[in-house]
Parts: sequence; C-alpha cells; structure tokens
Amino acid sequence: MEKTDGIGNENGSTEEKQSFKDGSICGYNSLHHLLSANLKPQLYQEVSRLLLGLNCGKALETIAFKFSADKELLREPRVVRVGLIQNCIALPTTAPFSDQKKAIFEKLGPIIDAAGASGVNILCLQEAWMMPFAFCTREKRWCEFAEPVNGESTQFLQEFALKYNIVIISSILERDINHGETLWNTAVIIGNHGNIIGKHRKNHIPRVGDFNESTYYMEGNTGHPVFETAYGKIAVNICYGRHHPLNWLAFGLNGAEIVFNPSATVGELSEPMWPIEARNAAIANSYFVGSINRVGTEIFPNPFTSGDGKPPHPDFGHFYGSSHFSAPDASCTPSLSRYKDGLMISDMDLNLCRQLKDKWGFRMTARYELYADTLASYLKPDFEPQVISDPLLHKKSF
Repeated sequence: MEKTDGIGNENGSTEEKQSFKDGSICGYNSLHHLLSANLKPQLYQEVSRLLLGLNCGKALETIAFKFSADKELLREPRVVRVGLIQNCIALPTTAPFSDQKKAIFEKLGPIIDAAGASGVNILCLQEAWMMPFAFCTREKRWCEFAEPVNGESTQFLQEFALKYNIVIISSILERDINHGETLWNTAVIIGNHGNIIGKHRKNHIPRVGDFNESTYYMEGNTGHPVFETAYGKIAVNICYGRHHPLNWLAFGLNGAEIVFNPSATVGELSEPMWPIEARNAAIANSYFVGSINRVGTEIFPNPFTSGDGKPPHPDFGHFYGSSHFSAPDASCTPSLSRYKDGLMISDMDLNLCRQLKDKWGFRMTARYELYADTLASYLKPDFEPQVISDPLLHKKSF
C-alpha cells in the first residue's frame, strides 16, 4: 500500500520532491498557505484558531496584521508599526567579498524603502544580514566581513532611519577595534534620527551540528539591555538565545515591550521548535516577539565536516525563513514564506503588555527568591541536586 501525505498526493510524488528542492512545503509558501488551500473554510477557521490563537477574543486582523488591546480609560492606545525582513544572499559565496556586500545592500535597499513607505516605525533585519552565514566553514577568511559598530552597514542603514524616521535593528559581525579587533555577533540599534542608540552582543553561542560559531566569536558581554526608543522599549535576543528561557526572562525583567530574535537556522535542526519558543516567550514574559530567519541554501566553495559522522558537505542546509510575530495573549501571525524573501508588517498596541501582566500576574506570582537561591547553589562546585528518594526504592524485597 502506498502512503499518502494527507492531502491526496502520493508520497514521493514529483511535486513533493520538487518542494524539498526549492524549500517550499509541497509547493506552498508556508504551512498556513497549505492548510488554507486544502481545508474547507469553516474547518480552516477552527484550525487557524488553534494554531494562531485569538487576539482580544478575535482572529487577528490581516490587512497589515494588527494586534489590538482592550480600550483603557486612563491611557491612549500605543500602536506601533513593526517590520521584519527575511532574505537570501544576493550573490554566490564564490563572488568577490566586496561584490557580495554591495549586492546585498542593493537588494535590501528597495525592501527597506517599502517598509519606510508603509509607515513602519521599527524594522529588524535577520542575523548577520550583511554576509553569507559562513560560520559553518571554520575558515577565517570570512572574518573580512566584520566591521565596527559604526561601519559600512550601519552607515548604509542610518540613511534609511533618518529618511523614514524609523528605528532599525541591524545584526552584524562586529570587529571591536578598541579591544584587539575581537569579533562579536552584535545587534546595532539605530535610532529614528539616524543615531546609534547602542548595541547588544549575542549571549549564547551554539555548539551543535554545523553551527561552529565559536571559531569566530564567543559569548557576549553586554548583559540584557533594553533600548528605550521613540516607539517603545525593545530588546534583541540573537538567534540561539531563543533556546534559553532565562535569556528571554532577563529582557522582560528589564522592561522590554518588544523582543526581536534575528536568526539563521536550518530546517533539519530547529524547524519544529521555531513556532513554539518565541510564542511561549511572549506569553511567559508579557511582551511581543518578532522572529526573523533568513531563507535559502548557501553553498560554500569548500566542503566541511562538523565531527558528527556526516560526510563532507558544502552547505548548512536550508534556511527556512518563516518569520512571524507573537503576542503576549498567545496570538500570532502566520509565517512568511519558507523559501522566498519577504517583509512582514504588523501594527501592535503595546498596551496589551501591561494588560496581560494584570490579567495573569506572572510577575507577582513568580518566586524569584527561590529561583535565585537555586541558581546560586547550582553555581557552587559542591552543588547537590534537591532530590528526595523513596526510602524503599533500593530496599531489597524478601
């Protein structure tokens, strides 16, 4: 008996095989497109309610996604328009480095213009947007893409920030000139006047699969800063930090209203976790989350291995895009395409953050003193887990 995929196509069909090649899901941009095209409207509405949740008791408005909040008597709505950009590289990794950087600037320019013309107030780009994600290769020549915080990429974006009165989060490979030219994975926050508000360096560095990033940079030293901008308090949890709940928590404790997660992650490794982690963080910490992932398969000149038994290969795998927003009331947007460039725009009323804090009382009911005691004890060399064993567990029966 031949297996089917649940929507009438035979397993292993030409269409399905093609979908794996181009990064689509059986020819569809995303899971939500696949479901909406193959389910009856009433059934899709119910499935969508379960997958995406409800915002203030209603399905999310989709004319430019809109997260609403309840009307308050003492505060006016605090609506901001936020954008996320996902994209593939513009030239093959074999092209001259200067050409690659120029091409990505030329590619991103019109997309940023579209965001600005659409009235976006805060815009976030993907992790290391100004270069291929070459950190799988362990080749040091890719360090040439590194630049100071006020370098070429920042200057490029400052013009757009000033032109459109927009805050831009730019994730770059930073070269710290003042500290021995050390490299960092850094998010630069550019203010709506074209100024540099500050920076945050990636807290957690992966050592899993092909993600050999510690060959280039180590864990950041900037803590969990929240940047107060003209449009709200924002923070940046760079890529792998999304797997660490305490990282999300710390940004919330510092007062973040929107936390961005610029990423570069591949399907085989993390895709089942992608729609869960950010949404859970938004719920647990009563803030909005913008999740951004690059798209495409980047082929490098020299095959590499990662000590995992796999044969040498020239690519990370497929960066699956799927950028989206999550809200503190458990609602979220559908995702952008799994294999195409895209700009996602959403309006969000930041009043929703406090309203959900009042509703659930997570901050009030948390036991931070207990967590602090446990963590302080765990950090000691003589730590012993608090485990109470059944006294009869190891007693011999007669």
